[in-house]
Amino acid sequence: MGSHVRLAVLTAAVLCLAVAAWPEDYAQWRGPDRTGISSEKGLLRQWPEGGPKLVWQVTDIGFGFGSPAVAGNRVYLVSNKGLEEEYVQALDASTGKRIWATPLGKVGNPDQRPNNPGARSTPTLDGKMLYALGSDGDLACLEAETGKIVWRKSYRSDLGGVPGRWAYAESPLIDGDRLVCAPGGADATLAALNKATGEVIWKCAVPGGDSAAYASITIVTIGGVRQAVAFLDKGVVGVEAPTGKFLWRFDKSSGNTNISTPVWRGDLIYSAGGRGAAAVARVKAEGGAFAAEAVYESRTLPNSIGGFVLIGGDLYGTTPQALVCADLATGNVKWQDPCIGAGSVTCADGLLYVHGENGAVALVEASPDGYREKGRFTPPNPPERRGTKAWSYPVVANGRLYIRDMESLYCYDVKAPR
Repeated sequence: MGSHVRLAVLTAAVLCLAVAAWPEDYAQWRGPDRTGISSEKGLLRQWPEGGPKLVWQVTDIGFGFGSPAVAGNRVYLVSNKGLEEEYVQALDASTGKRIWATPLGKVGNPDQRPNNPGARSTPTLDGKMLYALGSDGDLACLEAETGKIVWRKSYRSDLGGVPGRWAYAESPLIDGDRLVCAPGGADATLAALNKATGEVIWKCAVPGGDSAAYASITIVTIGGVRQAVAFLDKGVVGVEAPTGKFLWRFDKSSGNTNISTPVWRGDLIYSAGGRGAAAVARVKAEGGAFAAEAVYESRTLPNSIGGFVLIGGDLYGTTPQALVCADLATGNVKWQDPCIGAGSVTCADGLLYVHGENGAVALVEASPDGYREKGRFTPPNPPERRGTKAWSYPVVANGRLYIRDMESLYCYDVKAPR
């Protein structure tokens, strides 16, 4: 083999390796599969004292609790300025500078109690389109490149939606050619819209007519049926994703803030109301009908509003006091540690990224064998809390860790050196 041929083969091999190892985007709520697990590899296994390198911090992104969506060299966020101006924006991932911003509407339920009105959702990128929901139920499809509106819909006026007391907080779900959402109310408790036009494909009137809660829908497949699973005000429901046919409900895990997206494995679905009951349901399919029965209930398993991740059969998340690892099938706790207290959890490359409600950030090995902390830090120049907490979920994408804390967004380099 000649030298030129050998060089060409070697170059092709290196390019193939680079493509195979290229990190995935985090283009929607809780990542590629809405599981809270990033596809990133090759990340720092240990943080230096003081935390990883801060690439940039911006303090003028507007108020809000939602997480960013990251794709390519763009970061997308929903924010608000005052109570009359809620908007979606695109930032340059290299610098944090704003590229465009597009109004969505006003802030929903401004007189809520406790009073924490503001933007709450994460945008969803699907190809060249971006989908964003304002807290008053203003849904928009935009051109991701320019921020130009393609179509709009109102949960309240177009779909008869009924939000919870803290307004709308879900992040739009794209399932094939459908945008699946949970406006709440008696007529369109759940609904599917044509993602290209906004036209209604189906409506599901869930028995009991639940109002919307604050969790985002996820897709599961049980009994060979693709299902949209939503955590509503009174509990978890499953509907047939292509048609909107109501299938089952489970009411053992509600709290006063049903925020966390359920996780599932096989026919088991774990859900927990914020600081309330956690429970696992077994969803059975018999003769074309579905039913959900409780496997166990607990108030000592992960039930903070910061969600949980499922790795194999092991569940990781926080209670108000500790980070917990438990067996999904039985609920048996394998370990728990105070860590940084209640927080939101993301997993990447076998590591847990925990963003505490107190603003601190911890890195913990995702292992059922014991608590193994790999670093912690507190981002500099934190915002004034004004009675709120650091509720935004962390995002790991393209070798970077993104932490939102109300008006501030931090970007850290967490890629391991080659």
